[in-house]
Order: sequence, then structure tokens, then C-alpha cells
Amino acid sequence: MDAPTPRNPGVSGGQFWASNAIFFAATHLLAVIGLWIHPPARLPRATLWLMPILWHFAMFGVLKATRITVGYHRLWSHRSFRAGKLVRTCLALGGASAVQGLRHRLHHRFTDDPVHDPYSATRGMLFAHMGWIFFKPAYPRLNLIGRDDLERDAVVRLQHKYYVPIAIFMGFVLPVLLGALWNDALGGFLYGALWNRVLIWHCTFLVNSLAHWHGLQPYSDEVTARGNLLIAMLTNGEGNHNFHAFPHDFRAGLRSSEYDPSKWLLLVLHRFKLVWGLRRARREDIAWAVEDMRRRHNECGEAQEDAQSVIDNETPPTWSLADVQGFVKTGRCALLIDNFVVDATSILGEHPGGSALLRRYSMRTSDIPVTTPETGGWPEGHWAFHGGLNNHSRAARKRMRELRVARLAAEDSQAH
Repeated sequence: MDAPTPRNPGVSGGQFWASNAIFFAATHLLAVIGLWIHPPARLPRATLWLMPILWHFAMFGVLKATRITVGYHRLWSHRSFRAGKLVRTCLALGGASAVQGLRHRLHHRFTDDPVHDPYSATRGMLFAHMGWIFFKPAYPRLNLIGRDDLERDAVVRLQHKYYVPIAIFMGFVLPVLLGALWNDALGGFLYGALWNRVLIWHCTFLVNSLAHWHGLQPYSDEVTARGNLLIAMLTNGEGNHNFHAFPHDFRAGLRSSEYDPSKWLLLVLHRFKLVWGLRRARREDIAWAVEDMRRRHNECGEAQEDAQSVIDNETPPTWSLADVQGFVKTGRCALLIDNFVVDATSILGEHPGGSALLRRYSMRTSDIPVTTPETGGWPEGHWAFHGGLNNHSRAARKRMRELRVARLAAEDSQAH
């Protein structure tokens, strides 16, 4: 896929976010001034060690760089695993120390969409990196993003309620207190707080900007996301951005060249039963995606024509509405997509959006059509699957076709 094009001038960037802009600019300005007030050459050794220690505490979830990658990203954005309260608390505190937000689900639902992606790469590299910080846009589909799991999580509710004081304490007060232990509170503030914030911010932002402009695409070229080893090393694996073709996988890559310490940490935590339910994409789906990319690009790097991912060896039976309702009464989760009945029961536990989302758009047993704002009639999953709630990948569309069990009769399809 070619590099992103400049943003569409017809898309509104929203109102200027003065408070965000002032805070962001002031942090950078004070950090630069700090180099003159308290030069790095004069720092105590303990202060020099404070920066990488706090870095890892925030970015991991148990250590800094991983609390963003493991916590905000793989746990709460993608629901790639489950964790106990102790681990979730550590992840929430570390994420707050990085002063990060929780809008990431919207980004992965509508990657590259200039309207619905909060930091769309199609609006330009500068906007994707940090330009979005200066605007307060309205996200018309934000209320459609499932958040029930977040609202049920006591740790998330507590962090959300007290986010500002927690973020200020973890990000700015704690480094000062630690620096004061060796009589360098100023160094703790300038380097443990300000410079750490600046570096963590920009390393994280590189995933939204440079990782969408430069790198490899071994799994999918449908969006601009790429795999970049340098960014992966700066973000504990998040630079392997092309692996988001499989958003529910707890890993950010499979190959030895795909640096991913967050994956290693999760495996260790899983060994000690501190996390569980590590979700993995099916091997056959990953292998298909790699082979599909190889097929699409010949030796000259020219994309070949798309081919039908799944060849129907037999025509599925045609069902009436009564047949569908009988099928649903057995407890199956049936979706209506492209006028086909799709049995999603087997993927309830692995779907990135969760089983509740699939059930919401499943076919009902009632004879009375359920009206929704999206369809105006039968709650079919067609709108949701084809961009209404998510821009699904080729691998996801292939899996959907594999789950078809019948075609809805024409008269019933038109009626609903």
C-alpha cells in the first residue's frame, strides 16, 4: 500500500483544545529549559537510573513501557487476555503515569478513516503523530464502541474517576519524591518526570505515525499499519503494527525478528497464573494472510488482482425466516451478512469485540423485527460488519464466509 495521502480538507479537525495544547507545549518547553538549568552531565547516577526505571514502569504494566502496551493496548483495547486485580491495578497506575488516554478502540475499529480514526495516518504524518492532540473533535461513532467490560472493571472505574490526580502523582510527583531521596528533587522533576513524559509520548506517537509510513506489511496491506523494528524496540513490541490484522492476539508478532518483550512478559505472568485466557489467532488464519500477501505481490512488487478468498464448493441451502428462528432457538448466534446466515457461535470467545457485540446484532427468535438506527429493520449484521462498527480485514472476511450456513430466502430478506 502506498504511503498515506494528505488529509482531506473537507474533514473538520474540531475545536482547538487550548488546555491540551498548553500542557503539551509547556511540558516540552520546560524539559528543554531543564537541560540548561540542570545539565545531564551533572546528574547523580541515581537520577540517570531513574529515567529508564520509570520508563519501563509506564510502558509495560508491570514495568513503565509495558503498562501502555500490555495494559491500555492489549488488555483494555483488544481484550487479548484476562488479569487479576493486582495486575490490572499495576497496569492502570503505569498507564496513568504515562498520561495516556483510552480512545484506542476507536482507532483500531476505523484505522485510516479520516473521520472516525482519532489519529488517522491519512490526515498526514504530523497530524497522526501529535496534531490530533491540539483539537477536540467529535467522534460520531464513539458511542457505538463497546465499553461494558470497562464499566464493569472496578480498577478501570476507579482510575477513570481519579485519573487526573493519579496521572499527576504518578507522572510528576512520584519522580520528585524519588529524586529527593538522594537530594536531587530537581533532577527527578526535570528528567524523571518531564523528559520521561516527552520521550514516552513521542515513542508512543511513533506507532500512530511512522509505523503507518515506513516498515513491512507481511500480514495485510489493507491499511497503512506496518512493522518497524526500531519502533518495536522503542515501544516494547508495538512497532510490529502490521500484526494488528489479528487484533485479538496477545502477541504483536510471531517471528524472531519481531521484537516483542510485552509478549514475553505476558507469557511469564501466565506461567505464574497472574494472567490467563491468552488469545491467539488461528495458525491457519495467519498462514493464509502471509500466503495471501505473497500471492498479491509478484517479484516486481506489483499487486496482483484480488482473488476470491474462499471458493464455495457447494451452494448453501436456502432458509426461510422460520428456519432461521428454529436455528436460533437452539442457542446459536446467527448473523445476517450479505443475505447469508452466518453462525458466529464458534467465535463468541475469540471475537475482538466480545460476545455481547455479536449477540447485539444477532438474529432474533421473535417474529417482530427489531428496529435499529443502522438498519431501520431487521437487526442484520451487514451494516456492522461492512464498516458500521469495524473495517474488517481480508482474514476476517474469509472467516465470515467459512461460517455461512444458509442463504436467507429472497422474500424474507426483502421483508426484513
